[in-house]
Amino acid sequence: MDSHYIYLRLERIPMNRCLLRNALAALALLLPLTQIATAAQASKEIKLDAATLDKYTGQYRYQNEPDITLSFFRDGKQLAVESERMAHTLLHASSQNTFAPDNNSAHFVFQTDASGKVTAVKRVSERDEAEAIRISAQPQHNHFRPYDRKEFMIPMRDGVKLHVVILRPTDTHEPLPLLMQRTPYGVDESTSDSINSRYTELAQSGYIFVMEDIRGRYGSEGQFFMNRPIVDHHDPSSPDPNHIDETTDAYDTVAWLVKNVPNNNGRVGVVGISYPGFLAIESGIDPNPAVKAISPQAPMTNLWIGDDFFHNGAFRQTYGYDYAIGLETSKENTFSKLNEDAYDYFKDGSFAAAVRKSGAGNLPTWQAFFTHPSYDTYWQARAVEAHLTKVTVPTLEVGGWWDQEDMWGPQAEYAALKPHDQNNEVFIVLGPWNHGEWARTTRSLGDVNFGAAIGDQFRAQIEAPFFAHYLKDESSFDLKDTASFQTGTNRWMRYGHWPPKERVTDRNLYLDADGSLSFTTPTGDDASTFTAYTSDPANPVPYRKRPIEATYAPGGSGWYTWLVQDQRFLGDRKDVARWTTPVLDQPVTISGDIVADLYASTSGTDSDWIVKLIDVYPDDPSLGKMSGAQLMITDEIFRGRYRQGYDHPEATPANQPEEYKFSLHGADHAFLKGHRIMVQVQNTWFPLYDRNPQTFVPSIMTAAPSDYQAATQHIYGSAEHPSHLILPVAAAN
Repeated sequence: MDSHYIYLRLERIPMNRCLLRNALAALALLLPLTQIATAAQASKEIKLDAATLDKYTGQYRYQNEPDITLSFFRDGKQLAVESERMAHTLLHASSQNTFAPDNNSAHFVFQTDASGKVTAVKRVSERDEAEAIRISAQPQHNHFRPYDRKEFMIPMRDGVKLHVVILRPTDTHEPLPLLMQRTPYGVDESTSDSINSRYTELAQSGYIFVMEDIRGRYGSEGQFFMNRPIVDHHDPSSPDPNHIDETTDAYDTVAWLVKNVPNNNGRVGVVGISYPGFLAIESGIDPNPAVKAISPQAPMTNLWIGDDFFHNGAFRQTYGYDYAIGLETSKENTFSKLNEDAYDYFKDGSFAAAVRKSGAGNLPTWQAFFTHPSYDTYWQARAVEAHLTKVTVPTLEVGGWWDQEDMWGPQAEYAALKPHDQNNEVFIVLGPWNHGEWARTTRSLGDVNFGAAIGDQFRAQIEAPFFAHYLKDESSFDLKDTASFQTGTNRWMRYGHWPPKERVTDRNLYLDADGSLSFTTPTGDDASTFTAYTSDPANPVPYRKRPIEATYAPGGSGWYTWLVQDQRFLGDRKDVARWTTPVLDQPVTISGDIVADLYASTSGTDSDWIVKLIDVYPDDPSLGKMSGAQLMITDEIFRGRYRQGYDHPEATPANQPEEYKFSLHGADHAFLKGHRIMVQVQNTWFPLYDRNPQTFVPSIMTAAPSDYQAATQHIYGSAEHPSHLILPVAAAN
């Protein structure tokens, strides 16, 4: 649910939740340079002469991220650093060769060879370190464009005023389009440097940037409601507070901007990641006529079906807990940490027990979880896809294959809009990213390296041309429909539709009782062709390595990369069933939506079913950390009580085969020659998802300790009940 600003300078970081902590953890190469100076750090500073400082100046390229080059300058009596996406930042010397920015959370240590020549610099932080090799003695300034900053309070139709920061390039007076982001994460620290750092390509092109606090957050008036539902718009100009939602606030904001911001060209674009992505798509529902292009990126779309708080009815416990604290205990962000492993913290009982332990009271969203555990009108009213019944404005959806928060949203919105796309104005980009990672410069996600800075390619070749085309009449935007980065082969693909319709054939990959995977239909009977194991809520399967920090724990969290975490960390747990193909003698490429079709029984009366499709890498030392790795490609959970409908929970008949058919969502991946395909099935994924008691109760969130019971699970691979995955297999090139 986040996105937003990455300020690579000496200031606090205002951003959404996702990029908020994603920036702190995943942008470690740069973001440790942010924060405000401390007197303690200043007291440790030593003074160096100009000659000493001069020997460190030059350009240094990171070895692990070769697309990032740091330039060090002598700035008076201090050393300074900047890069293409980092503002000019003063450093303080703590020794002859060690320098740090104001917050001192990371420091640079210069390296010399035997002759005393400076050859490299190592950036060291609490969590990691990275070395950059000196490539030139001549530093190079970035090309940040100067922006003027103003603040306003914009009146909405009901009299509530919303706070905006407006930034306009000072080096031109030509009419420019407005590019807006609306956010719950605060805009106070939006500056010229932050715009250039976060929106580098767009900032250099030239827009009037508008950053707005949504109603009830930070500097804006009114009351905040998490994912405020869309209301009846029969009278778009009605000032009735009951007719106010994010679409009307966006409409009124745009109307004011076009009228009151000097030298705008009358066109507005809207962009946002996560919660701001949700706000971006809503700006295209009954939009102001001046809105000419929107880009919802990782948008929250349906919080119960497949985004932040639930997946197919299974409650995302740690996430729902942490996020509500972050947004609902204060008007400003209050994300916090736990003082113990989250696995232990939440294992004490149900979600109700965790809420009592929190001491935060029953926050509004927590109350909604308790009173609306099923897919009733409360969640349906907050679902966006039902409102996407026409294409009102060109739309660029963006999503990541390994988005830990909102992978479902962009694909669902595209699927809802595309049937109404008469003028070819709906596009989607899917890449090898976690939540919002396309805003970064990086070649990697966790230990997986894609060989190029894919986010840079997206921003320069697709995002910037998209807005330039619709807001400035430029002609460089050439995307016809879908741009997909195919992992495995690590190449961009262009398709006429997502999922691809040509040269793709659905094939059933069967889960055989002997632990093998094959495309051959099974022939056995239920009595002998099954895989059995015991699932015990008292010993749930962790969803990532322990200890498990709070979602947005200060100092970094494994949350951002857990979807690419090597699944070998689970060892040989007996409550994780596995099926594997032989070593592939030729690549198998899947392009499209993967569906799990399980036939399973449980000795209990309720159960969750988790299915993971995994690429098993060969044991090859040349692959480094990926040697022998088990990389999840797609995965999903389904809460068994909803097999007859999300609004109709019911107990599961004990020891009786039932069908559980659900989507694992999209993928574009090549299982390469020498690799193997693996499928894993399990029943707990803790503590991200709350434990199913495996005894049917009216609400799992208030289950009693006695409700949690071990259960024997059977996955069938018979002729009558052939458990399988439906794979969209692409024809070989």
